[in-house]
Formats: sequence, structure tokens, C-alpha cells
Amino acid sequence: MGARIVVLAIMAGCVVATPGFASAAPRPPSDTQITEAEQAKAAAAERVGQITADLAAARAGAEAAHQAALLALQDYEDKQAAHQRALAAADAAAAVAAQAAADLTDERDDVVAFARASYMRGSTDPGAAALLTAGGPAELVERAALLEAAGVHRTDVLFELTVLEERAGAAGRAAQAAVEQAAVIRTEAAELLAGAQTHEVSARAQADAIDAQEDDLQAELQEAEQLLFGLEGARSAAQQAAAREAAVAAVRPSSPAAGPSTPGPSAGPASPGPSAGPSTGTSPRPAPVRPVVPVVPAGPPSASAAQTAIDAARSQLGMAYSWGGGGSSGPSYGIAPDTQVFGFDCSGLTQYAYARAGISIGGTSRDQWWLNRTSQVPVSDLRPGDLLFWGSDRSNYMSITHVAIYIGGGQMIEAPDRGKNVTVARARTSSSTYFGAVRPSA
Repeated sequence: MGARIVVLAIMAGCVVATPGFASAAPRPPSDTQITEAEQAKAAAAERVGQITADLAAARAGAEAAHQAALLALQDYEDKQAAHQRALAAADAAAAVAAQAAADLTDERDDVVAFARASYMRGSTDPGAAALLTAGGPAELVERAALLEAAGVHRTDVLFELTVLEERAGAAGRAAQAAVEQAAVIRTEAAELLAGAQTHEVSARAQADAIDAQEDDLQAELQEAEQLLFGLEGARSAAQQAAAREAAVAAVRPSSPAAGPSTPGPSAGPASPGPSAGPSTGTSPRPAPVRPVVPVVPAGPPSASAAQTAIDAARSQLGMAYSWGGGGSSGPSYGIAPDTQVFGFDCSGLTQYAYARAGISIGGTSRDQWWLNRTSQVPVSDLRPGDLLFWGSDRSNYMSITHVAIYIGGGQMIEAPDRGKNVTVARARTSSSTYFGAVRPSA
């Protein structure tokens, strides 16, 4: 930094001059100063070149960590869905157990009523008394039949009581097991989420560090270039000033051999001579202008599911990318580290788009592929509304990490990545990571 300050001071001293022929001509920088500036520029360029490969490798590592985070996030979302199903199963099992307990209570009440009646009669077998008090053979036969039926009924009541006790016990155990299973799945989901967040936070930190390092190097190179260009500009300015003075001196009348020189009547400040050419000084290069992403105009209204999904996706253009955010109901706050970012991730956007069309396509990008795998389409047959997927292994749908909705004309709508917004982009079907396409509206 000290050398840069010295060069800046030298450059400033070189370029300061006051107008007029009586003033001293600008002092051009020396060859040594120019050489030192050239060496500084070359050294900065060399450092940029040396670290380019390292930065590329680091960026690849950061991207790998990000892809791992996307896969882990989908693992978490799958496990979270399993947890919801387990909770539903636990609730159903608890309802069955409650009904079994109620039935058992009712049956026990019947047994208690029978025991109370027997106690009041002084016997648990009133059949003998009934037979002995019969008025005749016909009544005796009738009472015997009734007593037999009553005995069977008491036996059935006791048997049913036993069955209900077993059923209630089994239902209670099933309910408890369902609750425990739901708790296990919830723990697994939490562990998966923690892993996904660790991957994503690490990936973002790596990417930010790489960007900062690259910015510093480019700034150093640009500063060295600007210093060199400034010195070269100062030299050019000094050369042009000297040329102008020489041209003025050439048109002045010759002085007498002795005595002070006296300018002629027409002598006066002469117009400067023609410029020696454009200055070689170069102003700082403007920052590159980010190209405007083209947006396809909305087509005519359509009742088709595909067009409805496209219209829904298009309505979210400009919405922020939020890791784990969005779903069938619309945008939402994401999962840490995006809990303060309201928007969509890639699959949340496509899920929302097709939910507006009344079609459930799944929550994660790989679910959206798997649930529609019977409706795959080749690139040559892509139609608006098709879903496009990218992954690291074309033979394994579990490697899918990104999804977008095709809108025709070689373009798609996607929620691309952190720090970006839902946008229209070129459909990257020629990418080495392109996985395939499906047609949910088929």
C-alpha cells in the first residue's frame, strides 16, 4: 500500500501544471517510474492469474457444499412429511384405543349389573328356583328354554368382555407405538435439518469469502492499471506541452545579436499547435452492466392447466429466493439461514404454480419428478408448462437439486438461488447436469 501511495504522489506531481507559456512545462514521469508502475501492474496480474485456479477449485467446493445442502434439505422435507403421516397414524390409533376403552367400559358395566342382580337374589344361579316354582310341565319346559338362552347370553357377555379387553390393550399399545415412531421420525428430521443448514451456511460462507478475495484482487489489479495509465497520460501530456512550446518558439522572430530581445508588433501568444494525437491516458474502466433478463409477454388467457401454472409462476416474477420457502399456498419465510427471507425456493415455486391449476405435484424437486415420471418428455417435444430438472446423476432421481417450469421459446421461469429473484431465464437443457422433463398436465 505504501508503494501505491508513493506512485499516486508522483503521478499527482507530474500532472499538476498551470496554463500559460510563462509557466514551466509539466514534468514527465521518469522511465523508472513508468517501469515500476508496469511492474506493479504485471505483479498484480500475475497474482490474479496464480490464484484463479485456486479460486475456481474453492468455488467448486462451495458449489458442491450447496448441492449437498439442497439434497439434505429434500431429505429433511421428506422426513418431515413422514413425520406428519406418523402423527396422523398416531391420532388414528389413539381414536381406536379410545373407542376400545369405551366399549370395554360398557361391557364391564353389564357384568357389574349381572353381579349386582345375582347378589340381590342371593344366588348367581336363579335357574333352579325358576324351575321349582313352575306351575306345570308346559311352563317348566318354557322356563327351561328361557334359562338356557339366558345362560348363553351371560357366557357371550363374558366372552365379549375378554375380547374387548384384548382389543383395548392392543389398541393402546398400537397408539403408543405410533406416538413413539412419530417422535423418532421427528428427531431424525431435526438431525437432517441441522445437517442441511450446516451445509448451506458453510457453502454461503465459502462463496462469500471467494467473492471477497476475488474482488480484492481485481481491485488491486485495476488500481495498478489506473496508476500506470495515469503515468502514461502524464508523460503524454508533458510531451504534448513540449511540442506546443517548440511550435510557438518556431514562429517567433529571431532575436538581435546583442541586447534584449524585443518581440515584433505581431508577436503575441500563438495558438497552440495541432495536438500530437489523443492522450494515451485511460480513465478507469466502467463497471460491467448487468444484462436485462428478457421477459416473455403473457400469452392470451387459457383454461389449460399448463397455462394456468405458467400464469401463476409469472405472477411471482421478482419474488426473492428463499431456501426452503414457499409451497402450494404461496411464498413464505424460509428455513435458517433464510428465516428472514420471504419467497420461494425452486420446488416451492413450481408446487405453487401447479397448485393454482388444481394439480398436486409434490413438495420437493425429486418428488415432483418421481410423481410424474410416467409423463416424461424429450427436449425435442417440450411444451409450455413442462417441468425441467437438473441433477448430478442422470441415472438416479435422488440426485435432482433444481426444477423450473418451461414457458416456451427456449425459456423457463425459475427461483434460481440465494440473493436472486424469481426470473425468466434460458432453459438450460444442454447443460451437463440437465436431468429431464415431465408433463404434470398430461
